[in-house]
Amino acid sequence: MNKIVECVPNFSEGRESARIDLLAKVIESVPDVFVLDREMDADHHRSVITFAGEPEAVIEAAVRVAATASELIDLNQHKGQHPRIGALDVLPFVPIKGVTMDDCVRLARRAGERIADELGIPVYLYERAATRPDRVDIADIRRGEFEALKEEIATLPERMPDFGEPRVHPTAGATAVGARPPLIAYNINLASDDISIAKRIAKSIRGRDGGLRYVKALGMELKNRRQVQVSINLVNYEATPLFRVFEMVRLEAARYGVNVAGSEIIGLVPQAAINACGDYYLRIENFSENLILENRLQAELSKRGVTWEPPRSTALPDTTGTQVATHPAPAVPLMFDLKKAVQAVPLKQENDDDRLMAQSLDQFAAEVAEGELIPDGANVAAYVGALATSLGTMVASLTIGHKAEDEAALQRILEQLEELGEDLKLAVDEESESSASVLHAIALPRDTDGEKLARTTAIEEATKNAVAVPLRVSQNAMEVLELLSDLSQIGDPRVFADMVTGAQMALAAMRGASYHILCHLLSIKDEDFNRFRRAELSDLVTRGQEIADEIEMLFFRVYPR
Repeated sequence: MNKIVECVPNFSEGRESARIDLLAKVIESVPDVFVLDREMDADHHRSVITFAGEPEAVIEAAVRVAATASELIDLNQHKGQHPRIGALDVLPFVPIKGVTMDDCVRLARRAGERIADELGIPVYLYERAATRPDRVDIADIRRGEFEALKEEIATLPERMPDFGEPRVHPTAGATAVGARPPLIAYNINLASDDISIAKRIAKSIRGRDGGLRYVKALGMELKNRRQVQVSINLVNYEATPLFRVFEMVRLEAARYGVNVAGSEIIGLVPQAAINACGDYYLRIENFSENLILENRLQAELSKRGVTWEPPRSTALPDTTGTQVATHPAPAVPLMFDLKKAVQAVPLKQENDDDRLMAQSLDQFAAEVAEGELIPDGANVAAYVGALATSLGTMVASLTIGHKAEDEAALQRILEQLEELGEDLKLAVDEESESSASVLHAIALPRDTDGEKLARTTAIEEATKNAVAVPLRVSQNAMEVLELLSDLSQIGDPRVFADMVTGAQMALAAMRGASYHILCHLLSIKDEDFNRFRRAELSDLVTRGQEIADEIEMLFFRVYPR
C-alpha cells in the first residue's frame, strides 16, 4: 500500500465482547482494511478498535461500523465512567504513510458528511478537522454528554452540528469525527480508592488547568479493582514524553501518600514513545533507534527486497512496520572540535551537584562563558523563563492577603507559576542532555554504508528529540505570560515593575528557545514535522509579543515615561 491511514473509533460499549467482535468483523469486511488492535474496559464502558488501510477503504469501513454501532448500542441505557455523546463516540483519522494531515482532514469531513446523510447521526468535527476554535478540544463538544446534548442541540446555536439535522439520533446520539497526529491513550492506576485524589492529580497535569500542555486527563473510578485511575490522552508525545507524564503523576500521588499501582496503554503506541522511556529510565548514553536489533535487521533486509516480521516472542519491543529513514545526512557545519565537544559532555548528569540549575548564578554564567557548545543559549532561555516565574510568584505572594475578592484567583495563579517554574528548571538541564545526544549522533562513525545509515538516522532522531525541550520552554513561557496577564489585572501596583520585568523575561525565554528550534529544524528532513513546528512557533511568538506589549502598556499607564 502506498497510502495508509489509521482510524481509531471509540465505542460506548465495554461489557459485551460479542458486540465488539461484530464491530471488528464489519471493519474487516472492507477490502484493503485491517484491524490492528481492540481494547475493552468495563468500568469506562468503552471500547477502542484500531484499524488501518487505504484512504477510501478506511472511509467505507468507518461508515459501515458507524451504522452497525447505531443498531447495537443504545445511549439511553448506557452508564460508564468515560464521557460520551454517541454510540460511535469519536472517529479520528491519523496519517501513517503517503498521506498528510490535510488529507486526513478531508477524509474526516467526507466520512462525517456520509454518517450524517446516510445514518441520520449528527456529526461534530474536532481537532485538526474542526471548523471553529471552540470544537478543537473534544472535551468542549462532549460538555454535558449525551444527556445535555439532546436537550441543547436544537436550541443553542453553539451546539449546532457540522453535518446533519440539529437533533440527536434517538439511540446512537451524535459522533465527533476528526483528524489528528498519533495520540497515546495512557491510564495510570493508583493504589487508592479515593476518587478525589485522582481528580486532583488529573487537574494538576492537564494542559487546560496549567499542567502539561499536551495532556488531557480525568480522574476515574475502577470499581471492579477498587482503585482509582488517572485517565490520560497524550496528544503530542514528542513535546510531552510518556515518561514525563508518568513521573509527574507519581510525584503528585506521593503528595497524598499514594503509590502508583501500574499503568496501561489503550490501543497502540508509537515505538519512538517507548524507546524514549527506555532511554530516560535506563540512561543509555548511546541510545538510538538503530540499537534495536529488529530495526537494523529489518532495514538491511528491506534493501534486498526481503519482507521480514520480527518474532513476537522476543524480549525486545515489537517493531513490525517500522521504517528507517534513508535520506542523506543533513549538512551540519562543524566549526568546532567535535571529538573534544562530545567527550566533554556526558549524555546524562551523574548527580545533583553537576546539574546546571543547582549551581549558583556565578557558576552557571561561568559555564556558559567557557566557550564550549554546552550549555548554550537554549539553557539560558530556560533559566530566564524560570526567573520570570519567580518574579510572577513574588507578585502573587505579595498580593495575597490584601485583596479578599481575588484570593482564589491569586492562589490559582501562584500554584500554576510554581509548577511552571519547576518544569523550566528541569528544562535547563534537559536541554544539555538533548544537545549532547545530537553531538554524539554527529560523531558516530561513517566509514561503511551501514554506519552511514545508522548515523543519518541517529542524527534525525536525536535532532527531533532535541526540539522537544526548547519547544516546551516556549510553551511554558507562553503560559507564564498568560498568567502574568491575569495577574496584571489584580496584582499589587507597587510591584508592577517586577511583573512587567517578568513578562519581558518570559518573552525573551520564548524567543530564545524558538531560535534554537529553528536551527534544529534546518537539519530535519521530515517536511510535515518542520511545517507543523514552524506554524506552532509563529503562533506562540506572535501571541507572546502581544501579551508582553499589553502588560507593558498597562505599566506605562500607571507609571508614565
